[in-house]
Amino acid sequence: MRNWRAVGPATRDRWLGALVLVLASCASVPHADAQPARKAPVVGYVGLPHEQSEPRWQDGFVGGLRDLGYRPGETIVVEARTYRTSDELRTVLQEFVQQKVDIIFVGQPFVALAARQATRDIPIVCGSCGDPTENGLAASLARPGGNVTGLASLSAELIGKRLELVKEMLPGISRVTVLLFPANPGTRATVKVLDGAGRTLGLEIQRVEIRGAADFEGAFRSAARGGAGAVVLQDDPLLRSVGNQIADLALRHRLPVSSGVFEVVDAGGLVAYGPDRVDLYRRAAGFVDRILKGAKPGDLPFEQARKLGLVVNLKTARAIGVTVPQSFLLRADRIIE
Repeated sequence: MRNWRAVGPATRDRWLGALVLVLASCASVPHADAQPARKAPVVGYVGLPHEQSEPRWQDGFVGGLRDLGYRPGETIVVEARTYRTSDELRTVLQEFVQQKVDIIFVGQPFVALAARQATRDIPIVCGSCGDPTENGLAASLARPGGNVTGLASLSAELIGKRLELVKEMLPGISRVTVLLFPANPGTRATVKVLDGAGRTLGLEIQRVEIRGAADFEGAFRSAARGGAGAVVLQDDPLLRSVGNQIADLALRHRLPVSSGVFEVVDAGGLVAYGPDRVDLYRRAAGFVDRILKGAKPGDLPFEQARKLGLVVNLKTARAIGVTVPQSFLLRADRIIE
């Protein structure tokens, strides 16, 4: 190798110029191991305004994502939006489609059906989808097909169990009023279960339709005049915002109320039996994870509720003059004194 000091200035300048060109060309060639920066996946969520303040959202879905190693806002973006009307729901879903979010997450079968109308391409995960084969969201629980999957809360099956529990708690009753929501996609399946359960238990079932919060007043009045021994509520998202209204009507008419929504019993209903929706939403995060890793929603079987809870409000029982058998209380997961 030549001595650097021995060469003339002109030669040194040529060598330096060549070295600069070589270094510049090396810098412009991507490293074999270099990876382009990955954009965080986006999950679009749409629900009623009150749902984002409930434990099933923060402790359930968002907590489930954290348990799987995601950092919301960093490694995954969850864009939560609300709706109050069907038109607002459609608008939000159309915006998600135009935005090309990676996954749409919803809580209820009604919203899942609206999302599927908006897109057949973007995967949809449902946190509490009732009876997916009955409401048309899945070809079967094992092989849903299409772009919708998630958790089946099997609301129709559980209303039969709630009738059974009411009869056990109040063995002398012979007539029950059931409040149904005709706009709910699970209503047809619920009616089929009611007919069979009523015959088995020897109960006369009075059906009353609820189309909005204003209908509860007349429904309870009809139940009281008809000699109902209890009121049983079909699962519906509306119940989470009208718990106090239902509790007031139950107290005024001295009617035991059974629901699958724990918020109703917390407000003053008598008994609730249903799935732990915090657990359902936490498990829904697992579906999001699998889809982001390449799974197709149509190949992911719907999973059923694993955790079912029984809650009794003894404070309400005393107020309406109902004595709850001790054997029944011993089975309760939670008792409100």
